[in-house]
Parts: sequence; C-alpha cells; structure tokens
Amino acid sequence: MTSPIHRVTSSPGGSSSAAILLGKQFKQMQTDKDIPGISVGLVGESVFDWEVMLMLDEEQDSLYGGGCFRARMTFPPTYPHLPPKMKFVTPLFHPNVYDHGEVCISILHPPEDDKYGYESASERWSPVQTPETILLSVISMLGSPNDESPANIEAGKLWRNDRKEFRKRVRKCVRDSQESAWD
Repeated sequence: MTSPIHRVTSSPGGSSSAAILLGKQFKQMQTDKDIPGISVGLVGESVFDWEVMLMLDEEQDSLYGGGCFRARMTFPPTYPHLPPKMKFVTPLFHPNVYDHGEVCISILHPPEDDKYGYESASERWSPVQTPETILLSVISMLGSPNDESPANIEAGKLWRNDRKEFRKRVRKCVRDSQESAWD
C-alpha cells in the first residue's frame, strides 16, 4: 500500500518571520479596496518575489496617466529590516528609473547615512514601510520626478530643460504600456 501524499500548508517562502509578514501584507493588498490601480501577485511560489501592475488613472498622474506598468518587487530574507528592490519590467522613461528598469527612490535605499549627502537617514528605508507605502511612493514619484540626482541622466535633463520633449517620450511609454499590458 502506498502512503498518502501530504500537502504542505505553510506560508509560501517558508516560516521565517519575513515570510510570515510578507504573506500577511500580500494577502492584505490583494483584498484591500482602498488602493485602486495597484494589483499584486506572486512570481512563482515565493512570497519574496512579487509581480506588480500599476494602472494609473489620468486623474492620478497627468504624465503617466493611462499607463499600465508591470514591475517586480524582490524582498530580501532580512525584510523588513532591509528594503526590497523594485524594477519596472515595462520600459519606463523617468529621471528616477534606471535604463534597465530599477527604481531609484529614497525609501528603497538601505537605512544608513547617504555617502553622497543627497538624502537624510529619515528619508531612507525604515521597517515601518510596507509594500503598499512603497507603491504609493512610486506612483507619487512618477508625477513628481526628483531631478537632483537622476538615475536616468537623459530623462533628468529633458525634465529640467525640455518639458515638451520629455512629455512626448513619456506619452510614448504610456501608449506602449497599454499595448503590452496584457501580454
């Protein structure tokens, strides 16, 4: 007689405190109706790797409004003591997004002194941040770029010196995002 197959019902990603916390935050974001335009799912079975879709309303953001931008958030095993990484999968032209898609925003920087002096420790990551506060900050960042230390130099220059051309490039990103959103 063969033995029955037992199903593991533990948290995806394990039983570490980080996995348990992320599991709770993930479930909360999936059921929370107060965050329109944000959708999250797991990549594979690990609670440490999320797929995010930001569907921006034109009222939310006059530059990127109408866009449907996919991103990935990868959480370290030491979460919430260290921040996740966030990377746009959908190409995004923005002063605070590197060409390869990684988001450069203060709250995603480790909680230490900034060696370049651009950010105070209070602007950087702290364990009170959540995936929801990160995504809301990123949505805010899209509409209000920080061009003091741009991750994308070209986008930073256009934002400062040629808003018409900047807007033209952004609107192309929005159109492209709409066409590829559900692929």
